[in-house]
Amino acid sequence: MIRSRSVRRRAVLATGAAAVLSAPAILRAQNYPSKPVRVVNAYSPGGTADVVCRIFCAALSTRLGQTFTVDNKPGAAGTVAAQIVARAPHDGYTLLYDATAHSVNPSLFAGRLPYDTQRDLLPVFLTMQTPNTLMRNSKFEAQTVAELIELAKKKPGALDCASTGVGTVQHVSLELLNQRAGVRINHVPYKEFGTARNDLFAGRVPLQFSNVPGTVAVKSASEVTCMAHTGPKPVGVLADVPAISGVLPGFETWEWNGLFAPAGTDPSLITKLNAELNQVLKVQETVQRLSELGALTRANTVAEFAAFREQQIAFFAEITKTANIRIE
Repeated sequence: MIRSRSVRRRAVLATGAAAVLSAPAILRAQNYPSKPVRVVNAYSPGGTADVVCRIFCAALSTRLGQTFTVDNKPGAAGTVAAQIVARAPHDGYTLLYDATAHSVNPSLFAGRLPYDTQRDLLPVFLTMQTPNTLMRNSKFEAQTVAELIELAKKKPGALDCASTGVGTVQHVSLELLNQRAGVRINHVPYKEFGTARNDLFAGRVPLQFSNVPGTVAVKSASEVTCMAHTGPKPVGVLADVPAISGVLPGFETWEWNGLFAPAGTDPSLITKLNAELNQVLKVQETVQRLSELGALTRANTVAEFAAFREQQIAFFAEITKTANIRIE
């Protein structure tokens, strides 16, 4: 991960105002929300991001006595939803639920976004953080990462690996593997997860970078196995799956979900939402449901989420530049 003094300073400046609350601000927070809240979800219904979003929105609705309504607005790698919220009134009643593409887009669409990711959208709460996974068709000859690297060196450019699109975190994970291992495994982008997974099952593509929730859903299937994950430590729902970092020290990529507010939103409202969402993670039933999905959670402050976002944006900027990943 990239950690720099300037990144930490921007994160602190972006969230520092939340630490000082005036009496009127405290009153506004106490009265919020006084009407339903619209949560614009950057992804389609039924996917992991949508399911996790709805779990948290339902919990907020119960805790705060007002409906947090999920409004799915997928499209253009999440930029459709982000633009809607970036231009929305900054009163706390229009929020953005976004995921990993949020931190990829500033470099993938450099100079072409209709909003400024870091300036126009304020971090509120990191709802989920989970490693990616490297899946293999069970008939593929390499069973471990070490064997895969050895095979790729023997057959440069002859192996294929699927992802759900150019510039996705799964694509970036493959390019990082290529860079760190000194190999060339071809990227095969798919428009949707289901088609990629079907081809992996059928053996038409031998490898696929996926995520923990998607892997948990098929971990009992005989046609595929999980070769490794991209986290730094064991993953409970995939306890027998090793980390790529065991072969390539420091190898780490993340898929994440989080809640954002338009710039100018009262810091007291952001602080309140963050506090309420942290309380949701104390409800065992909710944590159990998220864990079963493979959605890993942890308590976090506004400042911690802001620092994480800055770190991820910097990380993806470096990889997309080095691997020359572009969308024309």
